[in-house]
Order: sequence, then C-alpha cells, then structure tokens
Amino acid sequence: MEFNEWVCEVLSRTEVALSVALPSVDIEPMQLHQAMRYAVLGGGKRVRPMLCHAAGQALDAPGQLRDTASCAIELIHVYSLVHDDLPLMDNDNIRHDKPAVHIQYDEVMGLLVGDALQSQAFIVLASDVIDVYRRTALMRILASATGSLGMAGGQAIDLASVGMQLSQTQLEMMHRMKTGALLRAAVKMGATCGDKMSAEIEAGLDAYAKAVGLAFQIVDDILDVTANSTLLGKTAGKDAANNKPTYVSVIGLQASLKLVAQLRCDAYTALAPLGERGIRLAQIADMVVKRVN
Repeated sequence: MEFNEWVCEVLSRTEVALSVALPSVDIEPMQLHQAMRYAVLGGGKRVRPMLCHAAGQALDAPGQLRDTASCAIELIHVYSLVHDDLPLMDNDNIRHDKPAVHIQYDEVMGLLVGDALQSQAFIVLASDVIDVYRRTALMRILASATGSLGMAGGQAIDLASVGMQLSQTQLEMMHRMKTGALLRAAVKMGATCGDKMSAEIEAGLDAYAKAVGLAFQIVDDILDVTANSTLLGKTAGKDAANNKPTYVSVIGLQASLKLVAQLRCDAYTALAPLGERGIRLAQIADMVVKRVN
C-alpha cells in the first residue's frame, strides 16, 4: 500500500472509531454531546493516530487495539485544542477551518466539552477489548503525557512566557512538554499494543518520537509566520501577535528550517533497530517536515 493510501485508511478508521466512542446526540445532555462531536469529527490532521497505528503495525499490534489507543489519544488532543482556543488561553476563533467550539456555542460549553473529552478518552481505554495489563499501561502513558509534567505543564510554561525571551533550551523543554509529550505517547501506546519490545527497539522508538515531536512544533512555529490561515486551519500570525516565544523568534527562520531537517535525520537514525518495519514511521517524519518544504 502506498503511503497516501495508508493515510486515508488510518483517517477513515479513526473517524469511525471516534464516532462510535462519542456519546450520541440523542442522549442528554444533547447540546454537550452535539458540541463534543462538533469538536472531534470531520477535521484535524490525525497525526497522533497515524503515529499510534504506525508504531503498532511495526510490532504486529491488532487493529482493534490500535483503533482504541489512537481514539483515546485523539480525544485528549482535541480536548486540549478546545481549551487552548478559549479567550483565557490562546483566544483563537478558528479551528479546523470552522468556528472554534466557544464561538459556535459559548465559553462555558468550551470548558465542558474539553472536560468531557478528557474523561471520554479514559472511558475508551477502559474497554474490555484491551487486556488488563495493556489497559493499565496505556492509561498510565496517556495520563502522564497529559498532566503537569507533560501537555498541561507545557501549556502553563507557554502562557507564563508571553513577552519573555526564552533561551533555546527553555523553549525546547516547553515544546517537548506541550506538544511533544502527546506525540511521544502516541508512539509508545501504539507499540504497547503490539509484541513485547526489546530494549533497543523501545529506546529507538522513544528517540524517534522525541525528534518528530520537536520537529512538529518547530514546523508549526515556522508556518505561523510563513503560511496563511486557510492553509493552517487556524489563525496565522497568532504567536507573533501575542508576543509568544517561538523557534523563529529565538533562533530565526533559516536556523529553524535547518534544525527541522536535522531532526528528521535523527528520526531516521532512531528507527534503525526496526529495519523495514519502521517505514511508516519514517514516512510520517517526512510528512511532518515536508509541510515547510
């Protein structure tokens, strides 16, 4: 299967899994359930489900387990976007080429949708299709990536850094927490759904995920100053307008592009222990970087 075909397959099965996982709009509270489905379905790049499926396939994980894990990751990701868009956070009115949840509904609904999606992710992981050992491991991975030492902590640092001049080291730490932690969890969860890993493969996958996770955020920083809102699916130029530190503002555009290219090489190197089984992960690294090529 060609990579584009594989991507379409992952997108399709992820959409189905998410639709099944979300409560029906026929169940009370109907408006909350409608808003949850509005936030989740029919949009997004689904990079995290792709990473989960790619890592899982490399280790022969059953499709049903991969679907469940990737669905949970995407629910967490969307919850974070819904909350990020709120006026008290990043204050963005557009998400996935349509009004953000708090614009389509209201700010209270935005808070509730995010809260409910976070809970729904762990309801999904509690499914009986996952054996008890994997269920516990997956919940631990996802909770750790989401909390104060992961995504939420990175967002706290990001908000506290507005108007400040961060060093490259400080910026990297923030991005590895805010964006990288969940991308790293996607790889780890996919792999956990599969065969037992050797220490070498486990270390390689983690190094790969760290490289791709950081590259993904740097690419976002680059696109914020080089792309338009239509291409991004969200408001372009927000970081500069809000005086937020980014890789472009800290090290410059050309150095940022060079670093992204280096991170792609690092990702390739990290996949060496997997051999040909790592092809989809390598292709995802290419996809991430080619957004600015």
